[in-house]
Amino acid sequence: MTDTPSNVAISVIDVEYEQPACPTRHAWARVPVEPTAVERAALKAKITNLLREKNAVMVSHYYVHPDLQDLAEATGGMVSDSLEMARFGRDHSAQTLVVSGVKFMGETSKILSPHKTVLMPDLDATCSLDLGCPIDEFSAFCDAHPDRTVVVYANTSAAVKARADWLVTSSCALDIVRALKDQGQKILWAPDKHLGGYIQRETGADMVFWEGACIVHDEFKAFELEGLMAQHPLAKVLVHPESPKDVIALAHAVGSTSAILKAAQTLDATEFIVATDNGMLHKLRTLNPGKTFIEAPTAGNSATCKSCAHCPWMAMNGLAGVAHVLEHGTNAIHVDPVIIDRARLPIDRMLAFTAALKNGQPVGGLIPNIGAA
Repeated sequence: MTDTPSNVAISVIDVEYEQPACPTRHAWARVPVEPTAVERAALKAKITNLLREKNAVMVSHYYVHPDLQDLAEATGGMVSDSLEMARFGRDHSAQTLVVSGVKFMGETSKILSPHKTVLMPDLDATCSLDLGCPIDEFSAFCDAHPDRTVVVYANTSAAVKARADWLVTSSCALDIVRALKDQGQKILWAPDKHLGGYIQRETGADMVFWEGACIVHDEFKAFELEGLMAQHPLAKVLVHPESPKDVIALAHAVGSTSAILKAAQTLDATEFIVATDNGMLHKLRTLNPGKTFIEAPTAGNSATCKSCAHCPWMAMNGLAGVAHVLEHGTNAIHVDPVIIDRARLPIDRMLAFTAALKNGQPVGGLIPNIGAA
């Protein structure tokens, strides 16, 4: 159980979702109340001092509250996607990492930094893709397809990563799957069916899919997006590939968070419609003053959910939670050392592949013939 500070008030937003594995009502109920300006300043000062005292560094995902993004950068940490957060923590001299994000991100940081302390504001902050891919069922799915190379997305538990042959992010998935396909390997993909379908369409790879989806990106709808595009005919559409196929088809740029950031800076436009978690809008607006960023519509917009394009578990991260875990050392991430050792293999393969690709080196020799073994 998470050690939640008793003095942190919570607001309740009643949200239903069809998937039993995704209790979003309970997640929204844990969202911290916005602090006042005075409280915000005091919490930021406290966290800054504690980071220094505890030899700690803070890393935040693009989807968490802007306060947590800004504070991470202001105190020498970073804002990025889950893998870059973990790599930054591994390479930083700090012995304590405070991860503002969801649990699989904390686990990934622990895998890359097993001898460091990894703390999170709320250990119950999870991910619909992680929840929807439990290790026992996933292992059985893998066992049913023994001739396939198991490729899993970063949005999975440490145990699922340990069952995989390759780990990928949305930045490198196309390159890795294309390379596997070129060597004649058949793919078992998990957990996001939309991202997997996009990769299959782009590469032509032989793939079977775990039937998972992100509850945020799955809610973007093409019909509503077309209506918004008609209202903003000069806007470019930026879409994360976890979105449905017909939404992706409307995009001017499709890609990871880093790819979306790059597209916003390089495309010839001053207005953009963005189909990803709306936490991303803070960084987009910060890096692109003078440009306009509009949240793409979702099917879930309602009186009870004004920001359905936002992960309820990401919203559970707050300044008070960060201050609490730093002060008391609670909410530490623990991963079985055996799982850590096994999960490092698919991660290390990915890191070696992406490093070679970046340096213009051949990657064929980095791909073992796993599926045919």
